[in-house]
Amino acid sequence: MSATPARRGRLRLRATLALLSSLVVAGAAATITPGAARASVPGPPSGWTTVFSDDFNGAAGSGVDTANWQYTTGTSYPGGPANFGTGEVETMTSSTSNVSLDGAGNLRITPQRDGAGNWTSGRIETRRSDFQPPAGGKLRVEARIQMPDVTGAAANGYWPAFWMLGAPYRGNWWNWPGIGELDIMENVQGINNEWATMHCGTSPDGPCHETNGISGQRACSPTTCQAAFHTYALEWDRSTSPEQMRFYLDGVNFHTVRADQMDATTWANATNHGYFVILNLAMGGGFPAAYGGGPDSGTVPGHSMLVDYVAVWQTGGGSTPPPPPPGSRDAYTPVQAESYDQQSGLATETTTDSGGGQDVGWVANGDWALYKGVDFGSTPATQFYARVASGAADGVSGLVEVRLDSRSNAPIGSFAVGNTGGWQNWRTVPANIAGVTGTHDVYLTFTSGQPADFVNVNWFDFGH
Repeated sequence: MSATPARRGRLRLRATLALLSSLVVAGAAATITPGAARASVPGPPSGWTTVFSDDFNGAAGSGVDTANWQYTTGTSYPGGPANFGTGEVETMTSSTSNVSLDGAGNLRITPQRDGAGNWTSGRIETRRSDFQPPAGGKLRVEARIQMPDVTGAAANGYWPAFWMLGAPYRGNWWNWPGIGELDIMENVQGINNEWATMHCGTSPDGPCHETNGISGQRACSPTTCQAAFHTYALEWDRSTSPEQMRFYLDGVNFHTVRADQMDATTWANATNHGYFVILNLAMGGGFPAAYGGGPDSGTVPGHSMLVDYVAVWQTGGGSTPPPPPPGSRDAYTPVQAESYDQQSGLATETTTDSGGGQDVGWVANGDWALYKGVDFGSTPATQFYARVASGAADGVSGLVEVRLDSRSNAPIGSFAVGNTGGWQNWRTVPANIAGVTGTHDVYLTFTSGQPADFVNVNWFDFGH
């Protein structure tokens, strides 16, 4: 991998004339009075089910629901590329001056500038990172957004976005763009236009033309993107061949990326895992630089991106079963690794192990998964078993650890694993654990002395 990958390196060095010519494209758009929120998140289309939604209802000036969202703060991910890999200049904060509810059913993300000229803004991500369509089905990710109501020189440097990143990015921070990025809506400089892009492959250039990615664009109509709310959506379709990513503005499909636009490995690396959703408003960076630059002394702070709702729906191919209620997991029956309640850094893939199904893969130092309500009963469990495989390079290994109720608690047991002969060459590894009874939340945590992936996990259970 490159020593300095551009994590969201959208330089967009396209001719300005191409943009200007696109702005005359008009299409029917359903809009609502600027600043007005819907009464609630719209219900799923017929035949679809809701996977996730947030209506951003709450008291004016309050923060987001941290059961759904986590704040990304600072100027980079820990150990990741500086300035989030894009050259943006703001510091992201969790302050309600940058991220808050407006009391009218909207989320506000607001860039601010202090007296010394330093910018702050906001960036939130879904805690969940498992958003992907079921096999043979579809996933739709949609938000209703009003871009910051600022144009011209006052908008120099503004860069609002609604987008998704592949789950393997979490905890690695250097594997972009191979793990995939889906930009459902991006805008710069207060231009009446939205860009939609899939990033994948290698950078620079590669099969996905990085750092530009495979991009399309469309103007908001009849009202501008800045003057009113519009809906921005992605449909990820596994029901068709080739598989497709379709991008929508107010229900109009204006850009599609197909699996046959790249080699099979590149598509698989970008799509054989879940994604998490991001809402942010950056200031400055490569994309604004391609259209005039900024922020500068003429940029006016305080103009918010307003988000009415975010919803994720799915259909077809069978549905993903909900996680078991607390206390319903039997410690002595195999717990499928992909049935986690929460995770960080993991991705799922089809396994060739006996019984089929999926395993969790791309596991590296710092990754973890949570399994709620594991019932150990009244007789102490003293053994832990995990079904693992590894194609790690020589000298690369790590620990599979079991922790109870908190990731900060000491492990009750662990085992080391290295190369097993291949990423689908499975073996069951036992480990002794401290005796445990009752019902607990179980964390699998993964520790290694190097950043490389070192193990896949298919299932685990416990014994007496």
